[in-house]
Amino acid sequence: MGALTEIAPGVLVATSSYAVTTTTVVVGSAGGCLVIDPAVTVAELTGLAGELAAMGLRPAAGWSTHPHWDHVLWSRELGDAPRYAAPAAITIAETERDGILDGVRNAVPDLDLELVGRMQSLDAPAIPWDGPEARLIVHDGHAPGHGAVFLPGSGVLVAGDMWSDIEIPLLDTIAADPLGDYRTGMERLASVPGVRQVVPGHGHVGDAGELRRRLALDAAYLDAVSAGRAYDDPRLTADFPEWMRTTHQDQVRYFQR
Repeated sequence: MGALTEIAPGVLVATSSYAVTTTTVVVGSAGGCLVIDPAVTVAELTGLAGELAAMGLRPAAGWSTHPHWDHVLWSRELGDAPRYAAPAAITIAETERDGILDGVRNAVPDLDLELVGRMQSLDAPAIPWDGPEARLIVHDGHAPGHGAVFLPGSGVLVAGDMWSDIEIPLLDTIAADPLGDYRTGMERLASVPGVRQVVPGHGHVGDAGELRRRLALDAAYLDAVSAGRAYDDPRLTADFPEWMRTTHQDQVRYFQR
C-alpha cells in the first residue's frame, strides 16, 4: 500500500497494491481517527496501523462501505474500535459469511479470518464518533446496504465501489431490480451538495469536474448495456482485468434475457 496522502485537511487516502483499492482515514480529536475500508493484504494492514501510530493516531471507529470481502477487513494492530456498516450490509455479512471468507482465502490467505466482517449494524444519518461529521448515504446500488460517507467539512465523498475511473458500473444482478438500485444510488450520491473530491473504492481520487465526467460515463454505460447497445467505455480497454471483462459480459447477457 502506498503511504497515506492528505487530500483535504484531516482526510488521508492510501492505495493498495491489490485492485487499486483505497483506504480513507479521517482525523478526529484527541488522537482518534475514522478508518473507512481498510485493505487489503496483511502487510498493508500492518503498515497502515504503523503509519497511524507514527502520526499519533489510533482508530476510534471503522466503517465498511459495503459487504464485499475486500471492504470488511481489519487487523489486530488496528485495535478494537467499533466497526460499523449499514443494516442491509450486516445482513449480507452474516448470511454470506462463508462466501466472504472464501474470497479472502483465495486472495489474501494469511489474513486473520476471525476479524473479517465483524461489524455492528448502524442505522443512523451519520457515524457516531468524536470527529468531523461523517454523513451516510445508504442505498442498494452495487451491493445491499452500500453506505457512502460524505464529509461536509472538507467536501470529500468516500463513494465505495461507485464513481470509479477504472471500473465500469458493477451491478448486483441477483437483486430484484439491479439497474433501478444502481440508478437510485447514483441519484443519491449526485444529489449531495458541496462535493469537492470523490474517493472511489477502487481507483483514483477525483475533483468535482472528474466526478461529473465519471457520472456521465456511468450513466452512458448503463443506458447502453440495459438497451442492448454497444458502448465504447474508455474503462473497457484491451488491458482491463479479466474479471471485469467477465462481469461486463455477464451484465450484457443479463439485459438480453
